[in-house]
Amino acid sequence: MVRSGKDPATSPTDSEPTPPSAAVRRHPALFRAVRRRRNPPLRRSDITVTDERAVKRAVKAASLGNAMEWFDFGIYAYLAGTIGRVFFPSGSDTAQLLSSFATFAVAFLVRPLGGMVFGPMGDKVGRKKVLALTMILMAIGTAAIGLLPTYAAVGFWSPLLLILFRLLQGFSTGGEYGGASTFIAEYAPDKRRGYFGSFLELGTLAGYTGAAGLVTALTAWLGNDTMDAWGWRIPFLVAGPLGIVGVYLRLKLDDTPAYLKLEQGNVHIGDAANALETTAHGDLARIFRQYWPTLVLCIALVGAYNVTDYMLLSYMPTYLSDELHYSETHGLLILVATMVLLMLIINQVGRLNDHFGRKPLLMTGMLGFFFLSAPAFLLVRQGSLLAVSAGMLMLGLSLVCLLGTMSAALPAMFPTHVRYGSLSVGYNLSASLFGGTTPLVITALIGVTGSDMMPAYYSMAAALVGVIAVACMKETAQQPLEGSPPSVQTREEAAELVRSQAPAPKF
Repeated sequence: MVRSGKDPATSPTDSEPTPPSAAVRRHPALFRAVRRRRNPPLRRSDITVTDERAVKRAVKAASLGNAMEWFDFGIYAYLAGTIGRVFFPSGSDTAQLLSSFATFAVAFLVRPLGGMVFGPMGDKVGRKKVLALTMILMAIGTAAIGLLPTYAAVGFWSPLLLILFRLLQGFSTGGEYGGASTFIAEYAPDKRRGYFGSFLELGTLAGYTGAAGLVTALTAWLGNDTMDAWGWRIPFLVAGPLGIVGVYLRLKLDDTPAYLKLEQGNVHIGDAANALETTAHGDLARIFRQYWPTLVLCIALVGAYNVTDYMLLSYMPTYLSDELHYSETHGLLILVATMVLLMLIINQVGRLNDHFGRKPLLMTGMLGFFFLSAPAFLLVRQGSLLAVSAGMLMLGLSLVCLLGTMSAALPAMFPTHVRYGSLSVGYNLSASLFGGTTPLVITALIGVTGSDMMPAYYSMAAALVGVIAVACMKETAQQPLEGSPPSVQTREEAAELVRSQAPAPKF
């Protein structure tokens, strides 16, 4: 981290006790030497000068891999109605849909376990190896679903096998977001971390859009009966070749500069911090013991974000078809149009949070969901194409403030030696509790209350939690990642940073 250039004898850090002022006056040189040893001045060798071509390759590999991962995961959400009819016994439409969404939620039950396994592993053996492994597991799980026999063919074994491969999908996803966001954050220069991080969620939107577009095209081409018979298999089987491409892209890269410096012991930090890194490197128990306040904040922030994200990107097509009686194709087309618009502006949101800070953009998104969810769903309930599009646009613009900022804000909450593990644990615990259960909870609430405004109320409650979480978090824009050296774009910028941190001469 950037060192302060103030006199160490008179400017103790917050984490160290302040020596008596009389002792400082009697022995100024001694105290200055002690503090300088504990908090040495910044040196040119401490600063990482990024290679822009390497940064762009890293961003491309992480984002494309993330897009393929969420393409695999999104297919299930957009085929929820078909999955319910194919894999579960005949019954009411609501019962089949609840069964399908329950199986969707099952994958989230093991995401924390995946985060606890892959996160610390990424801190121990490197980011890129673990990201390649998660890509392989996701591709296997998704392609296997496309080969499963139906309930009509094998009965009870069909939904059982579906749950098994959904668990594999969820387990692999547990290591994806934390690793991909860490990978980009550690490659990016400090002043452009928001911009480069926004490409990760651009990949998420691209994956969802690709999944929704493919399902829409197949449904329009084959018709519902053929989709129920065998057409549903096609999107799942596409995952195999995509997974091979993702693994290739990720294995081509070097690991992140921050991780390599940490591994080589070249980060210029104090003795206490060095001791911490050698004993806590990848230690899951220490993550819970030492970083639980930050984990709680991460869980609250991600929970609010995930509820609004899955409500709009996963549940909305089902809401349009089941509650408003839109055709499945029509609802998906509206969602695809909304996501394409978000893709066009998400990188600008990344630039904005680099300039104005992470907190203002996150707060804008949370307040947008809190105040606009009810009006948006009132518009959607009108049923006309214009009203539905306007309502989804209101929700989409609130969501893009979160999407374009979260992938830069979350990795900065944890230090380098436990970043992958801590973020994977916090993100996936929250996603398990609040994200994957969103379609199931909303469907159940509508069934119990009979009110089709339940998605709005649920989003508002989540956004209120998000507002509190954003208010409690620290601003990290344009600052080095904790536990990592400053990262700049040019040698001139590095030299200027060293000069700016040098203590003023005393005469």
